[in-house]
Amino acid sequence: GPLTLIVLDKGIWWLKFSLKDFDIGRPLGKGKFGNVYLAREKNLKVVVALKVLFKSQMEKEGVEHQLRREIEIQSHLKHPNILSFYNYFHDSTRVFLILEYAPRGEMYKELQRCGQFDDQRTATYMEEISDALLYCHEKKVIHRDIKPENLLLGFRGELKIADFGWSVHAPSLRRRTMCGTLDYLPPEMIEGHAHDEKVDLWCIGVLCYECLVGNPPFETASHSETYKRITKVDLKFPKVVSEGARDLIAKLLRHSPAMRLPLKNVIEHPWVRANSRRVLPPVCSTGPDGGQ
Repeated sequence: GPLTLIVLDKGIWWLKFSLKDFDIGRPLGKGKFGNVYLAREKNLKVVVALKVLFKSQMEKEGVEHQLRREIEIQSHLKHPNILSFYNYFHDSTRVFLILEYAPRGEMYKELQRCGQFDDQRTATYMEEISDALLYCHEKKVIHRDIKPENLLLGFRGELKIADFGWSVHAPSLRRRTMCGTLDYLPPEMIEGHAHDEKVDLWCIGVLCYECLVGNPPFETASHSETYKRITKVDLKFPKVVSEGARDLIAKLLRHSPAMRLPLKNVIEHPWVRANSRRVLPPVCSTGPDGGQ
C-alpha cells in the first residue's frame, strides 16, 4: 500500500521501507561491511544517511548478533548529541540502516583541517559529549568508542556520537600513527581489569586534549611505548593548553577509575562553563504536552 508515516516528536518512524522509497546520492563513507550514502526519502523529502551492509560479509565475520544488538541499543537512544537511528529494512543480500545525516561530517577531518580547536569549541564539545554520555549511562549503555573518527558534526556544528557498532560515515582504520585505537584505551583495559562506564571518562579526557593540542596525549611511535605512557599516565601539556583545560583533563585522566571526574562535574567545571557555547536544537511540539 501507500507509504503511511507517523513522525513523532522523538523522530521514530513506524513504517515499512524498501530501497525504492529513496533517491540515492553521493557516498558519505566506506566501512568494512558496506558503504553509507546520502539519500532522500521520496514521499517526505527527508534527507538521511543510508548505511548499506552486505549480509554475506556480516555472516562471514559472524557479526549478525552484534548488528541486532546495535539496532536494539540505538533505536532506543534519543538525544541531540547522539546520531539518530530511524529504522532499517533489508532485501535478499543487504541490510539498510536509515540514519540521521550529519551535514558537517566527521570531527576527525575537521580537526585535521584546523590543526587544533580553541577553548570555546572544545568546551562546547565537552559539554555536549558529557550530556550524551550521562544519558547513555542512565540507560545502562557504556563504552561508546569515543574518538574523533566516531564523532560527527550536525547542521549547527553540534557533536553527534555515531559509533554504534560500525562508525557511521567513517572507515575505522585511519589514525595518523600505527597505534590505531590504542590512543584512547584506558589503563584498566590495557591492564586487563574489569571496566565499567568510567572508561568513557578517560576517553573524553583524551578527546579534550586531542582537540586542543591536535594529537592525543600518549601518542608514540610504538604500541609498547604508548602502553607504558598510558599505564603511567605520563601526561605532558604544551603551552597552548590553558590552566582551566589542564585542570579538567588532569581530573579525567586518572589511573584509578573511581578518581575520575564524574560527567555532571565535567559539565559544571569552571573552564567548561566559561567557554561552552552549546546550542540545543528546537523541540518540535506536536502533542498536548508540547514535546519534551
